Amino acid sequence: MNQKKLRRLYREEKLQVRRRGGRKRALGTRAPLALPDGPNQRWSLDFVSDAFSDGRRFRILTIVDDFTRECLALVADTSLSGVRVARELDALIWRRTKPRTIVSDNGTELTSTAILRWCQERQVDWHYIAPGKPMQNGFIESFNGRLRDECLNETLFVSLGHARVVLSDWKEDYNTIRPHSSLGGQTPAEIAAKACPGHAPDRLVITSTTSHQTTIGLYQ
Repeated sequence: MNQKKLRRLYREEKLQVRRRGGRKRALGTRAPLALPDGPNQRWSLDFVSDAFSDGRRFRILTIVDDFTRECLALVADTSLSGVRVARELDALIWRRTKPRTIVSDNGTELTSTAILRWCQERQVDWHYIAPGKPMQNGFIESFNGRLRDECLNETLFVSLGHARVVLSDWKEDYNTIRPHSSLGGQTPAEIAAKACPGHAPDRLVITSTTSHQTTIGLYQ
């Protein structure tokens, strides 16, 4: 029996092995983006990696408001899944408001089923940049470079608790104290306050510290 006849019989009897499809991923949009003209219209999101003094790796979820240049979150942990990203975004929305658009790359965590479900339930437009084009997400890329140069490269982290405290201090300085040339010498907090009177930046308060654990609380 020749190969063509064998394949025909397999098709007729439906004996061929069914190909497994790829897992469902968030698709988002890739249309050109207009610059935001107010706070909480567009957030940019990315990950930065670093290591503790003993060589263990950890990651930092960075989120920035593209209009005010505020750092909205620096979430440090040894593992950051799509479920965790969705949870952190929900916490941000609860403290502030829902953004119109979120911009990110095509990382596995950010194209996961958890993020797809989150976008549908929250009705937030998720924009994915083109693969290999990081400057399409220029706001967060610029912020990540500043974070690495001014904080990560200058600090030897000994634990996750230590990293979270250092990142919290740097975030407050970045948002409320240091003037930014791209904002005409103003701070992100000042820009946000002018655009949204009554707005107060998120702050972190260390409520207790031990050699093994640091407890941090949020207030506005």
